[in-house]
This record gives sequence, structure tokens and C-alpha cells, in this order.
Amino acid sequence: MRIGIDLGGTKIEAVVLTEGGEQVFCERVPTPQHDYQGTLEAIKGLVERAEAAVGETCTVGMGIPGTLSPVTGLVKNANSVWLNGKPLDKDLASVLGRDVRIANDANCLAVSEAVDGAGAGEHFVFAVIIGTGCGGGVAIDGKVHAGGNGVAGEWGHNPLPWQNDEDRHHESNTPCYCGKPGCLEVFISGTGFWKDFELTTGKTLRGPEIVAMAENGDAEAEACLQRYEDRLARALASVVNTVDPDVIVLGGGMSNVDRVYKNVPGLMAKWVLGGECDTPVRKAKYGDSSGVRGAAWLW
Repeated sequence: MRIGIDLGGTKIEAVVLTEGGEQVFCERVPTPQHDYQGTLEAIKGLVERAEAAVGETCTVGMGIPGTLSPVTGLVKNANSVWLNGKPLDKDLASVLGRDVRIANDANCLAVSEAVDGAGAGEHFVFAVIIGTGCGGGVAIDGKVHAGGNGVAGEWGHNPLPWQNDEDRHHESNTPCYCGKPGCLEVFISGTGFWKDFELTTGKTLRGPEIVAMAENGDAEAEACLQRYEDRLARALASVVNTVDPDVIVLGGGMSNVDRVYKNVPGLMAKWVLGGECDTPVRKAKYGDSSGVRGAAWLW
């Protein structure tokens, strides 16, 4: 059996999958924030309880909100900043007494959906997380493609393409935490969505409230959703123009806005070279569980 661990900023989740993908164990614990040793101990406890529950020693794979540098072997780009600069795979191997495979959480989403999810059977799966932040990951033939720098798929910190005046106004009032201008994260994350509504209306609401207002005919909410769909279409069109994946799978809070799957594919064609785009855009089959399942499938 395989253990998958999703190491997030606020919680750590562990699951056990059988060879056929059936989940037979699941537990979540709070993340010991800003406590590296405490994080290692929390993961060790989850693994021990998981193996006690299923009665066997398992492989361990883990998704993290960052990546292991191919140059230094240390964690980089993690928004759980206490992980950065640490040899997390080696430290966990020492604590657990076995090798541990680690990948970026968006890459784990891609692997999960490529193995037995919305991209099952496809050669090249591009997975997108549009939640609190914005990230992407790549799976080729069901395996992580991390790239030579360990950042393949991290298109969330590329600039929004083909910007208009509304975009530039949004960008100037919504800087990205990474310090670079115009990142996709400030436009098409769930955070970017509600901040756009706040910027244009002066009202502070969260995503589900804005979507509900649009469904009930509110013009300001509808305009905000249309801007969001247009920006998401441009962002995904740039992916098609660059790597032309077989399927794009969406995860994170904004992936639950069902109208996106009706409206965005048609909008993408305008921006794809040649004016044609048949790339399917699908909702992650396993939702919030995709990342932790993908971590298990790293073995």
C-alpha cells in the first residue's frame, strides 16, 4: 500500500491507498507552523498511525507547497517558509527509516488526475490550482515532470498575457507577494477574484458570495465573473501555445465554479495561435483530495 501526505500551511493530511486506488485510511492534523522539527514529528506520527491502521509498512510520498532544488537538494519557493533551505527528503528519510518521494503539490494534483482522475489515459496533463494562490503542475505518462530547475508548470508567477487597461489597473493595486509585476496569481487565484470585485465595487466579499450574486442576476458580480473567465482563458491559452497539453485539469476553490467549464474553452480559442483550440478543460475528479492521492502515487 501507499501513504500519501499533503503538507499544507495549516494542516497535514495523510491517506493510504491500496494498489487499486481505494482509500483505506485518512487523518488530518494541524501543521506546526514555523516549527520544522515539529513538522517532521507530526508527519512521523501520521505515518505510524496509518501503518498501524492497515497493518503493514507502506511507501511514503508527499506533496509540499514548494519544490526540492535540483541544485542544492533543499526546499525552495515554499510559502510555508520554515521549510525553505531544509533537506526535507533526507530528514524525513532519517525520521521514518526509508526513502520518501517529495513533489510540488500542484505536480501531485497532476499525477493524481493523470493516474485515475479527469486526465486518466492522457499522455500530457497540465494541472492548475486556482485557490488561495495559483500554481500549476505537469504529469507525463502519469509521472511528475519537474524540469531541470524543479519549477515546470509553475506558470502562476508568469505575467497575465495580452493585458488591457482594466488588467493594468488591477495589477497596480494588487501587487504579488513574490515582488514581480503582473503575476497570474493576482488575477486568477480565488484571492485575485474577490480582490477584483472589491477593487471595482468597494465591497469586500468572498468568492462563493460573489458567484451566488451573479447567479441571482447581480450585474456587478456578473461583470466580475466575466473578467475572471476572460483572464483565465488568456492564461490557459498561453499554456496551449507553449506546451499544448492533452488536457487541462483545474483544482482549488475556483475550480468549483461550474460555468467556467462552459465559458472558458470557447474564450481560449481567440488567444491560441491559429484561432483553434480543442483542449479539454476539466474539473479535478478528486477535488481537494487530488493532491494527497497524487502524493501516494509518486511511488
